[in-house]
Formats: sequence, C-alpha cells, structure tokens
Amino acid sequence: MHAYSPIVSLLVSLIICSLAQATNTPPNVILILADDMAVGDFASANGGQSETPRLDQLAGQSVWFNQAYSASCVCAPARAAMLTGRYPHRTGVVTLNVTKYPELTRLQDDEITIAEVLKANGYSTGLIGKWHCGEGKGHTPLAHGFDEFEGFCGTPGPSYFQYHLQVGEEKTLIDGKYLTEDITERAIQFVRRHRNEPFFLHLAHYAPHRPLNAPENIVAKYGARGFSTSTATIYAMIEIMDRGIGELLDELDHLGIADNTIVIFASDNGPDPLTGQRWNHDLQGMKYEVYEGGIRVPLMVRWPKKLSPKKVSGVVHFVDLFPTIIDLAGIEYSPAQPLDGHSLADVLTGSSKAADFSPPRFWQWNRGVPNYTHNAAMRDGDWKLVRPYVTRAFNPIDSRRTPLLFNLADDPEEHHNVADQHVDRVIQMNRAISEWSQSIEADRLRAKPTSDAASGR
Repeated sequence: MHAYSPIVSLLVSLIICSLAQATNTPPNVILILADDMAVGDFASANGGQSETPRLDQLAGQSVWFNQAYSASCVCAPARAAMLTGRYPHRTGVVTLNVTKYPELTRLQDDEITIAEVLKANGYSTGLIGKWHCGEGKGHTPLAHGFDEFEGFCGTPGPSYFQYHLQVGEEKTLIDGKYLTEDITERAIQFVRRHRNEPFFLHLAHYAPHRPLNAPENIVAKYGARGFSTSTATIYAMIEIMDRGIGELLDELDHLGIADNTIVIFASDNGPDPLTGQRWNHDLQGMKYEVYEGGIRVPLMVRWPKKLSPKKVSGVVHFVDLFPTIIDLAGIEYSPAQPLDGHSLADVLTGSSKAADFSPPRFWQWNRGVPNYTHNAAMRDGDWKLVRPYVTRAFNPIDSRRTPLLFNLADDPEEHHNVADQHVDRVIQMNRAISEWSQSIEADRLRAKPTSDAASGR
C-alpha cells in the first residue's frame, strides 16, 4: 500500500467534494416563449413551407407534448398562468391592453412567480423580451422575482426596426437593429454573465406577433414560394427567431453548460387571425378563441443526458410548468396559495404518463371584465365542452348560445358537435365550468394585500 501524506489526503478529499458538488449543481433553466406561433408553423409540421431547422432539431432532442395547451387564447393571461402555475383569472391578468385596462393586466401583489422561487433558492434570474403582466413602478418583472429585465411590458413600438426597450427601469428608443436579433444577443449575454452559477432565463420573443416586419430579402424568399405578403413575412420572422434560438443553444455548448441546462420552448397561443389564415393542422379557431386552434401550442423540454427524447400524448397545460420547473430544480416548495398545475417531472423522466393524473382543464377569455358565458371551455379526458366565442368587443353581454361538445379522440379538429347525442355529459360539464368560474372569480376579486405586506414578500 502507498502511504499518502496528510496534504495529499486533503487534496484528494477536496477533489472528491468538488466532484460531488458539481454533480449536484442545480440545473439552469431557459424558458423560451414565442408569440402567436402555431404548431403548424414548424417546418416539420407543414412539409417544409417554413424554415425552422433549429427548432425542429430541438424538438428531436426533447420531450415533445402532442396535446399541450396554453392557459389562454391570448398572450397576457397565458403568461401570467405560466409564471405562477395558477389560472390567469386568479392572478388578476385577464385581458390584453396594459394602457386601457391596467387593473386587468397586472399580477396581483401576492402572486408568486417561478422567478421568485428560483431566486430564493440561489438562482440568478432574468427576463429578456416581453413581460405583459403589469406596467409601471412596482409592477414590472423586477417586482416579481427577476434580477434583470431587458424588454418591454406591453408592446415594444411601431416596428421591429424601431422600438422601445426597457433595461431595468430605464426605457431606450432603439433604431436600426432588428428586435428579434437584439433580444437573442441580450439573452446570450445573460447566459455568459451567469454561466458559473445557476440561472433562470425567461426568453420571451415577440415574433411573430404584429407588426409584421422582417428583412426584405427573407420575405421575398417566401413570397417566391407563392405565399401572401403577410404569411411570407411571418415565416421570415419565425426563421430569424429560429436562427437566434440556435445561436443561444450553440452558446450553451460553447460554454460547456448545455448538459446542465433545461431548455423549454412553447408559444403563448395560436396564430393571429388579423394577419390572415395559415395552415395549422386544420384545427378550428385561432387566437382570441378557446377552440383548439387558439389554445393548442407547441411545447418541448430538453435536458441532455437526463431526459430521453420522446413524444407524449397526454394533455398538459401551462399551469403545469411552474411545479415542473420547481421539481426539476430539486427545490422543496410549499405554495402559499394552491397551484392549479401538476408537476410533469415524472412524465418527463418516464416514470408515469400524463394521462395518469390529467385533471379537467378550463379556459375563458373576453376583452375586459370576465364574462364566463362567453368563449369558455373545459376538457375532461377526450371530451371538450365549449361555450362559443361571440365577439372581441369589450365586456360582451351574457351569451345564450348553446354549448358545443366535441370528442377530441375522434374529432381533434372540432368539426362535429355531438352535444345532442350526449345531453347528460353536456349538463355535467357545463355545470363544472360554472363551478370553476365562481371559484376563480372569487379569487380574482379577493382583497388586495397592503403595500407593506406586499413589500415583504
């Protein structure tokens, strides 16, 4: 046997401890969100009409959810639910325009975000891009757990080539850069700054949301394929976003941290009807509607060497992301307010199936104060009940339209209403929507905490 000196023994012990700590290093988390991008916008889904090589590559490296749902058919409520794990109505974020309806587009002070939980557990947190969950002092991402913010609270400005960007609390007019490329570079810089510590980056792209702007040469390429100017521009915007996401993933490889970084990609809702029709698996409806085309979204999770690439067919929902990220980060957390989501950690690792725990899911949206008779839906197993969409007008009157029932296993495009054949199920599910709406509306209208209590969060 060799006799080691005390100094050598100490060095060996330090190396072993260092390796153990490296093995237990909490994973970085990058949550990427596109804006108004449909499942059908992936090149792999549309026969190569668009060009998304890096997103398609990422999908092949990820757990892909075939039946993933946003929490809303519009962006602000969807984001609030994703960040809190609670239905958007509970959070106070129920509509879109932060200028006209500040009280209806602002996270309640007592809501806890993913960023707050991760920050409390040693993570550096940053949001690059779109926030849309409150504007003004005390309501920006900096008040909800993000250490750094480089983006915009509502809309960035008149053009992707001229826009306002808020860095911390200061707004700056940027002229001459392209917004999507600017956001990509800022995200890469965030990762470089924090590569030696656990970090949470929420990269919230604006593409391909209106206004539709992209370099003319890329738009012309799609125009030459026979697409309208609108669709050609959207595909150009998506191509640039795709390229930037690839650059970010390459940077993770370059820094040697890809294997310890969870990358999640999704879109906030379906495609915008105001920009024209484009193919989306023949799903009924678009943004603003709780039909499948408005709320079905792409969702993938990559964690190299930890998660095996596969496709999962069970129903998952944006409210599931909060508890999933907390679980994957290995954090013990007891929420002060109950979450509506369920952790997908076991589904991702393969120890259970999404169908094993999938509860009924609910949606509702209208412009202004919630009216649950209008544009509401519930999914329970293969069944989906829809209180039909009526109007985008502010505060619609109560709807008396008859609910629609679809069996999504037989009719995923929602083309065949079978309510007349299943009257008892319609009654049961319609009652469940009413009970749900009463519960979340009471939560939305709960007493606001005092400023002192809020500041002590």
